[in-house]
Amino acid sequence: MSHLLPNVFTPGNLNNSPQLNEELQGSAYVQPDKQIQATTKKAYIETYGCQMNFSDTEIIAAQLAEIGFGFTPSENNADLVLLNTCAIRENAETKIWNRLKQLKVTKKSKPGLMVGVMGCMAERLKTKLLDQEQLVDLVVGPDAYRDIARLVEEVESGQKAVNVLLSREETYSDIAPIRLNTNGITAFISIMRGCDNMCSFCVVPFTRGRERSRDYQSIVQEAEDLFNQGYKEITLLGQNVDSYNFENCTFANLLEKVALINPLLRIRFSTSHPKDITDEVLFTMAKYPNICKFIHLPAQSGNSRILELMNRGYTREWYLNKINRIREIMPNCSISTDIITGFCSETIDEHQDTLSLMETVAYDSAFMFYYSERPGTLAARKYPDDIPESEKKRRLSEVIEVQQKLALNSNLKDIGKTFEILIEGNSKRSEKDWCGRNSQNKMVVFPKDNYPLKPGDYVTVLINQASTATLLGEIIS
Repeated sequence: MSHLLPNVFTPGNLNNSPQLNEELQGSAYVQPDKQIQATTKKAYIETYGCQMNFSDTEIIAAQLAEIGFGFTPSENNADLVLLNTCAIRENAETKIWNRLKQLKVTKKSKPGLMVGVMGCMAERLKTKLLDQEQLVDLVVGPDAYRDIARLVEEVESGQKAVNVLLSREETYSDIAPIRLNTNGITAFISIMRGCDNMCSFCVVPFTRGRERSRDYQSIVQEAEDLFNQGYKEITLLGQNVDSYNFENCTFANLLEKVALINPLLRIRFSTSHPKDITDEVLFTMAKYPNICKFIHLPAQSGNSRILELMNRGYTREWYLNKINRIREIMPNCSISTDIITGFCSETIDEHQDTLSLMETVAYDSAFMFYYSERPGTLAARKYPDDIPESEKKRRLSEVIEVQQKLALNSNLKDIGKTFEILIEGNSKRSEKDWCGRNSQNKMVVFPKDNYPLKPGDYVTVLINQASTATLLGEIIS
């Protein structure tokens, strides 16, 4: 997948997001690793959801390669089609159900085609997928990817196959991912799995299990290997990276270990939980120039009563104090957030508190959604979903309008500044322009101007124009 980052994220513009807890459009195979050799069996993988899902796709690809599968950019040439699914919002599941119905038609004209579902939706809806709807041949949960060889063998013998058992130990730390969705410059490294936070609206603890951290030595080794292969930026992934802890190695310790690999290797991370991000992390970020000055700090709501219902573990005032601390330690740090409108019993005044929080923080970017009740969560069991959808959407439109204004204001302030940009590739609009992100995670587009540059190079760019989503500039060195 591309890693280009728009500055305002709306419900219809989530592809290419770097965040872990919001739905994305489906993204199919892009380009295989050069070391993968074509075989007689071919797999086609579509990935939906968070960046953790994209990372998981690279793990499952490695497992499939071990049993003789190559990879194809077209489902028409595939022997096995896998959908790596997201269950965090109803809209995400609806897209996948529709996609499976399309594949059911395809199977009629290609009887030998194997279709499978993996990821969060697989764990939650295994019975419906296999028995009730009969749309798939195999179902693979997030902790069962090592079992893919046995599952495929079962399907090839004419059986349905399923493994959705959750684990308290599995981190896949010894598996070298195959980088299917990559530009060769940026890559993801999963540092932990699962979540212990139990936010009342969130299904992740039920679909991905309890939190466990990966061996820090394997993380550092994977980062070193990627840098030696030519990658210049890695993103450390976890549902809540700030609670990472392996043998007394904290997340701040891990950040430092990875930053010390090489000053030319940029480090990003996602996602932080406001109650867990520490001063130690902030001071480590400030200390190392190659740790990007960008934090995604989901607020979800600006009202303390709603935050309590969400089981977020902090109040509005506590959150704002954390924002102030970030800016005290790193004045140039960019901050993004998640916002949910229309949560159970939210009043108009409480919605206004969210708008005022956004104005106070002045977020650079945001993911914005109206509340979608997920079966099995605490909110679904305990709180009536009593805000009409039309009102949820109206409140969401107000949130989007505020964020678009904030994003534009943020970008306009960058005019006249210079930034070090890591070139990621051609601009989407013109091959005459490069695009890349600055440390603050803002997308910058600038003319190539016949400079002898290539993706992966660093360049200094002077910003001379700005829109809501993009900074425009010119190379000065």
